[in-house]
Amino acid sequence: MKTTKALILTAASVMMMASPAAAGDCEVCIKVMDDVRANMSKKETKDKPSIEAALGTYCQKSDLGPREKKLCYYIDPIKRDVAHPFSLGMPSKKVCERINNSNPEICSVKFPVATAKMEKQDLSKLRVKQLKSILADRGVECKGCVEKSEFIKKVQDTEHMAHVEF
Repeated sequence: MKTTKALILTAASVMMMASPAAAGDCEVCIKVMDDVRANMSKKETKDKPSIEAALGTYCQKSDLGPREKKLCYYIDPIKRDVAHPFSLGMPSKKVCERINNSNPEICSVKFPVATAKMEKQDLSKLRVKQLKSILADRGVECKGCVEKSEFIKKVQDTEHMAHVEF
């Protein structure tokens, strides 16, 4: 009995960790879906052709950032797949999770970690994965870095490259 309960708890925790949209995932997709929904009337959000047109209009804006443009590039061929769950009134996060199944790159687009005016204490709160991401955004590789403190030092050393926008 105890073994069965332990197996069930273990399986449940593994399934929760394997969720396609963990905290912080799909952040750009969710923002885009919320922006598109905000620019539509309630009646238009139920009509698939209107949703597809709204997605097209949003993606044609000239003031989009590089992450939003990249997401639009991924969404453009699958507008119909996006419009269906959107028209059913699903929340943006669920829409993004669903379309992520057909195109895994959708949730891989993330906003860069804000590092402006971060001190060593703030950087030490970040995970190594986030520090690696900051370095990758700056085009820097940390060869030979093993400890978290080495990654923090490299991020601080490349601070002058922080404001380069692609």
